[in-house]
Amino acid sequence: MHKIFLKITAALFLVLLTVGVASAHEVKVGAARTDEYIPKLRGKRVAIMSNHTGMVGNKHTLDVMIENGVNVTTIFSPEHGFRGNADAGEKVKSGVDSKTGIPIASLYDGKSPMPSKENMAKFDVIVIDIQDVGLRYYTYYVTMVNLMDAAIVYDKEVLVLDRPNPNGMYVDGPILDMRYKSGVGRLPIPVVHGMTLGEIALMADGEGWLKDGKHLGSRLQVVACENYTHGTRYKLPVAPSPNLKTMHAIYLYPSMCYFEATSVSLGRGTKKPFEIYGHPDFKGKGYKYAFTPRSVPGAKNPPQLNKKCYGRDLSKLDDEAVISAGINLEYLIDAYRSLGIGDAFFTKFFEKLIGRGDIRTMIEQGKSAAEIKATWSDDVKRFKAQRRKYLLYAE
Repeated sequence: MHKIFLKITAALFLVLLTVGVASAHEVKVGAARTDEYIPKLRGKRVAIMSNHTGMVGNKHTLDVMIENGVNVTTIFSPEHGFRGNADAGEKVKSGVDSKTGIPIASLYDGKSPMPSKENMAKFDVIVIDIQDVGLRYYTYYVTMVNLMDAAIVYDKEVLVLDRPNPNGMYVDGPILDMRYKSGVGRLPIPVVHGMTLGEIALMADGEGWLKDGKHLGSRLQVVACENYTHGTRYKLPVAPSPNLKTMHAIYLYPSMCYFEATSVSLGRGTKKPFEIYGHPDFKGKGYKYAFTPRSVPGAKNPPQLNKKCYGRDLSKLDDEAVISAGINLEYLIDAYRSLGIGDAFFTKFFEKLIGRGDIRTMIEQGKSAAEIKATWSDDVKRFKAQRRKYLLYAE
């Protein structure tokens, strides 16, 4: 009996030890490290750029700062708004946060992406706390860089509370040809850059990519995550935007977003955005899957609204297989060939998303996805070497 008790006790100890180790190595986001940044903010007027993803447990970082006596004077909101419920590309109005009464200045109101002189005069330091997904065309980092430019002009400090990159385990895609610089492509980086916002901020500053090639230097600080590496499979606790509802969609996003530059539906207005694709004219072309986009919150007027689309369901693909494939243009090429309308398949938005002017032509010439991917392999190697000194986390 005594031996059985000892075995049970030992087994229980091992279980508790395992739980303890798992807990000890849980990723801790920068915003949760209050001892690191609250002292830096006391006695200063503070602005915050954030949205619904800026959470520490069940509290927003804004509330955490206020509870700790920080004087927050301004909220800057990005695409999708401070509450994260606006459509992609939808203009977001400025306003007032109903909970705190703090003014919200929209940086996605269809006017200048730069904050006004009046708003810049209201604070000394801007805190960036927002969950990115690691894609060059995902606009949160663009908003951050624009604010860094403004900080240079108006001599402000920038403090980034870092968060993991759920696509931070690899680098893929061509480096942006700056002729296609836009609101969905701000820096000369690959489509999948594999960096956190804190690392991107350090690189933009260090490489002279900010306004007039100037540097923030010591006026830029990053509060890093704990227990995170670029190999970590970090699962987001909050959907980062209305149509990236699942981790599977986030992993497919590097391959699926190019449908935004076509008439093909990628599932906006369904329960599986970025996990499916289809078109009404694919009927009778061998596709067994069908869906009908509807008007829903976050996708009020999706492509092919109320039309039955025929296509492919990618929601059952293995996550690791999707990750290992990286940018996979097979889906886009399949749709291009099935629709059979030649160059009319693409809009001019395609070059802004992919970042180069020759990839459309290669698709039209019948090049395979593998052949096209090979054309940016040197970009990937060059960028990985270039970014190395700015990485805060092990690769």
